[in-house]
Amino acid sequence: LGVPVAVGTMGLAVLSGLVVALALVLPSAALENGLALTPVMGWLAWERFRCNVDCQEDPRNCISETLFYEMADRLVEDGWRDLGYKYVNIDDCWSAKQRDEAGRLVPDPERFPRGIKALADYVHARGLKLGIYGDLGTLTCGGYPGTTLDRVEQDAQTFAEWGVDMLKLDGCYSSREEQAEGYPAMARALNATGRPIVYSCSWPAYQGGLPPKVNYTILAEVCNLWRNYDDIQDSWDSVLSILDWFSANQDVLQPVAGPGHWNDPDMLIIGNFGLSYEQSRSQMALWTVMAAPLLMSTDLRTISASAKEILQNHLMIQINQDPLGIQGRRIVKEKFHIEVFLRPLSQAASALVFFSRRTDMPFVYTTSLAKLHFPEDTVYEVQDVYSGKIISGLRTEDSFSVVINPSGVVMWYLYPTAPLAQPWHVVRQQAPGEGFPPIL
Repeated sequence: LGVPVAVGTMGLAVLSGLVVALALVLPSAALENGLALTPVMGWLAWERFRCNVDCQEDPRNCISETLFYEMADRLVEDGWRDLGYKYVNIDDCWSAKQRDEAGRLVPDPERFPRGIKALADYVHARGLKLGIYGDLGTLTCGGYPGTTLDRVEQDAQTFAEWGVDMLKLDGCYSSREEQAEGYPAMARALNATGRPIVYSCSWPAYQGGLPPKVNYTILAEVCNLWRNYDDIQDSWDSVLSILDWFSANQDVLQPVAGPGHWNDPDMLIIGNFGLSYEQSRSQMALWTVMAAPLLMSTDLRTISASAKEILQNHLMIQINQDPLGIQGRRIVKEKFHIEVFLRPLSQAASALVFFSRRTDMPFVYTTSLAKLHFPEDTVYEVQDVYSGKIISGLRTEDSFSVVINPSGVVMWYLYPTAPLAQPWHVVRQQAPGEGFPPIL
């Protein structure tokens, strides 16, 4: 059962053992570009706007420069940028159907008449960063020119010349062997440009996301973040399927995340059509506790006040961006469909998420920090992340109850107000599914 603790900016300590464990501090090699030391935050076009290129019939929602200029304006004017949402990310279907005479990628001239460099300049002038999409294959997933192995260096240089700050490299229409060669090659090519470009890989998602087909040691040396699993869709079932996969495989996934190299469960769909208010709060809390990149894919021009409030929660963002960079894990899975997730944070703090999969009525869940294996003889101050309510003087042994709505969460930020009896990194952790009885 490993519980990683980041060491410096590019390392982690792996804690092992079944109940109480303190293990060796193992250095973790990672992509040495100094980027994404906390999870990336911003906006990404794909889930909400897909490959809509019909600008005649739907000019407001098609993949065009107008969409990205307008989203950049919203990030600045509506307070997103100042909270950390700084990336404006183009996804598939931006390019022309053919490369130019020199073999370079070019944007569609009708939908991006001013070009990507002008868009990047506009974004940079507003204190934002620009992301773009490529595909390590003959074609992108949407059928546009891909980046074959002989084009890797050329495309990296093109992106750098345009002023791109992040590249998402997909894997459609490529073989396993081509991916094994091409993804590291693009990392080298991006670094060789001399421009800082965050590198997001879809490599593990095309190989099933798990060892032995996926070597996470190599992956952390190549990519800043990576897609492990299926694309998210605008539905609660999709959110749950991603959460289930990440929880089931957390012993593999949790230790490999950290500053500069993150697991990516895919976009936030809060503000779209498929999630209720409670489910939206749940996705935000669960992605935060998983140390996930926070890449919104919604229409910021029309987003509701309630969705905006969830996405702009200051304490939530502070937890997501915690510099220690430890990915949280599920520590309790009850028979009655309540789950508890824990993320250790810097300054001996932690985040707890109490999550209900129930569909009947609000559920009163009673437990204690002792039952959740917090250090003994410690006193905590607790802040409810959504309501802001403060609980002072909560001792490890004190029983407490939280009321969790169906498909909803209660999320706590806890920090000790009395000296810890032992360092945070020897706190006992219990993994579900390992033969342990339920907590209660």
